[in-house]
Amino acid sequence: MDATAKPASLPATAPAPARPGFLAHPTATTGLLSWLTTVDHKRIGFLYGFFALVFFIIGGFEALLIRTQLAVPNNDVLTAQQYNTLFTMHGTTMIFLAVMPLSAAFFNFIMPLQIGARDVAFPRLNAFSLWTFVAGAIILNIGWFLPSATHGAPDGSWVGYTPLTSKQFMPKHSIDFWVMGLQLLGVASIAASLNFIVTIINLRAPGMTMMRLPVFVWMTLVTSFLIILSFPAITIALVQLMMDRNFQTNFFEVSGGGMPVLWQHLFWVFGHPEVYILILPAMGIISEILPTFSRKPLFGYPIVVFSGACIGFLGFAVWSHHMFTTGMGTVATAAFSLATMAIAVPTGVKIFNWIGTIWGGHLMMRTPMMFALGFVWMFMMGGMSGIMHSAAPADAQQQDSYFVIAHFHYVLIGGSIFALLAGLHYWFPLMFGRKVSEFWGKLSFWVIFVGFNVTFFPMHFLGLNGMPRRTFTYDPNLGWNTANLIATIGSYVLGVGMLIYFVVLAYTYYRGEKVKKDYWDGRTLEWSLDNPPPEYNFRVIPTVHARDAWWYEKHHAEEIAQEQAEHARQEEAHGGIHMPFPSIWPLVTSAGLLVGAIGMTCFTSDWSPGIHAKLGITLVGAVIMFVGIYCWSLEGNEGYHLHLDRNGQPVADPHPPKH
Repeated sequence: MDATAKPASLPATAPAPARPGFLAHPTATTGLLSWLTTVDHKRIGFLYGFFALVFFIIGGFEALLIRTQLAVPNNDVLTAQQYNTLFTMHGTTMIFLAVMPLSAAFFNFIMPLQIGARDVAFPRLNAFSLWTFVAGAIILNIGWFLPSATHGAPDGSWVGYTPLTSKQFMPKHSIDFWVMGLQLLGVASIAASLNFIVTIINLRAPGMTMMRLPVFVWMTLVTSFLIILSFPAITIALVQLMMDRNFQTNFFEVSGGGMPVLWQHLFWVFGHPEVYILILPAMGIISEILPTFSRKPLFGYPIVVFSGACIGFLGFAVWSHHMFTTGMGTVATAAFSLATMAIAVPTGVKIFNWIGTIWGGHLMMRTPMMFALGFVWMFMMGGMSGIMHSAAPADAQQQDSYFVIAHFHYVLIGGSIFALLAGLHYWFPLMFGRKVSEFWGKLSFWVIFVGFNVTFFPMHFLGLNGMPRRTFTYDPNLGWNTANLIATIGSYVLGVGMLIYFVVLAYTYYRGEKVKKDYWDGRTLEWSLDNPPPEYNFRVIPTVHARDAWWYEKHHAEEIAQEQAEHARQEEAHGGIHMPFPSIWPLVTSAGLLVGAIGMTCFTSDWSPGIHAKLGITLVGAVIMFVGIYCWSLEGNEGYHLHLDRNGQPVADPHPPKH
């Protein structure tokens, strides 16, 4: 862990080194300061989830404005510029600020509990990744509050194709905000992924072999590797675009010998693994829910794990199916067509394993199960339309049409969002100790399910009938009127369903019926804990004897009780439960990145008026960041120890250190 326990041979009364006052560890356990300085993986997971849901609501509102504009021909609710801004921010927000951080919320909260750990490997790095994500989100959205004539929100599409995002076509700073915001989000994602990988490999409970890991943990591991391997490509592209815009380089400028198509290659080398970064966590969640509510183990566990790893590997071999219309040549087109067909195989294998899991099971049709089954069907729909794009002639007809819009929304809403909503319902009793109403949960499911299909299914026909994406209006004689009106009505139904879902969750958080632990009679270790889990997670680190570890413990209670009693005595003899100190310095470091990024966003090489102020802001941010890193390194990582009574309540340290 980030904080390591003292060696057993060190006397408990050993004097602690003198510490400057500004390096004193925060002591607040409640209130705002406790949240700003927390390194508890559960609290960090809660904050990731909170911010993700806020941006999910914002992205959904942006989508409703888009659909309102397209409800009827020649509508003037939005101007073309406003429409460009909204679809740019909708795509960016949903992918980078909603779905990814909501997955990270589950990674943070659930994954350490499932492997029997007390925290992630590097708690302070975990806090840094959270606050850097917040900094990136602020940079992306700060343009909404600045003058549109010189700044404004990003408006160059969420894929940022050059040369449309060059200074010639986008002279405002809106694209600079987009570039810098994504850079900070990349830093946050890579820091978190490295943390998760080390945690899974090094902090598994005794007996938790790799082939006993819950599937959700496996998908966390694969997703983390995908992030580490794919984000450098988009980082390079963003740096090159920033250099072209602000320092007159020519990476993408044709007049200077640059290649605009290079951006597409770099973007989609990241972009298609990003699709699996979004969907693999969802597959992990579904692989936890279906066995629990089918009352039987997951069918073909090794195959499910192996197919997930195959999807991650093949995800790097299919990026150019987004570029079949760029003139790559027949050999490249054929190769990427075959790879796109091949990646459907491990995906189909997973679906058959899920069907095998529920086949012959004693199904409990609770709300999480309904969202999980909805995921399986909607994701299959998205996959079937995706396979159509592996055929280059068909793809050429559907390229940049509403058929593509329908396809990836079936994958990302019908797939990722349905699974994440299922996960929220599934783990809500564990996280907060309260159960969600089944009536309101099922009502929200059916409204969301109907609204989603009414919205996006007609878009297949719109695309086949020639409606291009990224167009803010259309002529009434093109035959697109009815389908667009139906899709807009469906979007409002979908919005009502989401509103019901989140209002019910908010009500349950404050007023819901309290429940005891293991509400769903679960299989994995997180259900062995009280709800909500205590700060230290496990009073005794469990020893894992089977793949479904908690089911095994429930059926071998006497054996496990004796084992845990012995482990508790051993741990107390070594000083009790070791916990990391809270820290303010990850937040300070991220604040420095935010300030420096604001300065860099508006920085140019032409020494225009105000350049000294921009340079000063950048340098101030750099100073804050380096002060944060320096103090972070000086504050130490010794942590503290908890001692528990028989009821699991903390008691005073019988051997407090003398300062």
